[in-house]
Amino acid sequence: MLALRLLNVVAPAYFLCISLVTFVLQIFLFLPSMREDPEATPLFSPALLHGALFLFLSTNALGNYVLVIQNSPDDLNTCQGTPARRASCPPPSTHFCRVCARVALRHDHHCFFTGNCIGSRNMRNFILFCLYTSLACLYSMVAGVAYISAVLSISFAHPLAFLTLLPTSISQFFAGAVLGSEMFVILMLYLWFAIGLACAGFCCHQLLLILRGQTRHQLRKGVAVRARPWRKNLQEVFGKRWLLGLLVPMFNVGGESSKQWDK
Repeated sequence: MLALRLLNVVAPAYFLCISLVTFVLQIFLFLPSMREDPEATPLFSPALLHGALFLFLSTNALGNYVLVIQNSPDDLNTCQGTPARRASCPPPSTHFCRVCARVALRHDHHCFFTGNCIGSRNMRNFILFCLYTSLACLYSMVAGVAYISAVLSISFAHPLAFLTLLPTSISQFFAGAVLGSEMFVILMLYLWFAIGLACAGFCCHQLLLILRGQTRHQLRKGVAVRARPWRKNLQEVFGKRWLLGLLVPMFNVGGESSKQWDK
């Protein structure tokens, strides 16, 4: 339990550090290198377009990250006790989280990177957090590849060029041909690639479970769920005005996630 509590503190700090490093590299390294294009018009310059897109992705990722933390699943600890209290509480999938020390409604899993349980109230924000984190990391990787290609005069036309970049750069770094800052960017490329793929895979997995009306806790325990239309399952998580929540980080966009769920 002590190890889980420690991980619950270290993982959010790790995510925030990666976010800060990504922001610094984008603002002070990638954007200045794009301003050197003399043929670009001021309105549609690569630096302006790149900065606007990265700001959109990072704002949605961090905004939904904050909302995941703020909107914890409903605490059903008050349901413990007399039969009258238990009768007044929602009966669907609940689970006691040892890390959070509470009973959560529609418990899906505990996310150590947010230090919070994922359940009925913050599932939509968690999925959007994974989506925009994946897009921000993969986009940062593309911008980093363009920067390294220009600085080191490396062509990534061959499919294996990215795979062989790390071992080649390590040997050149110890030979003095690659600077420390350039080596750091190369290491970040692989980190962005790994985080982007991991978040994308996790996001797709969560969406498949939502389409089935099932949580990861139910899947792990082998709990059977009632067959329901997939549109209704999506609407209960994302709400009727899902497009607004997709573009701007916000908590409630007309969803029904706080209502009673069926098993």
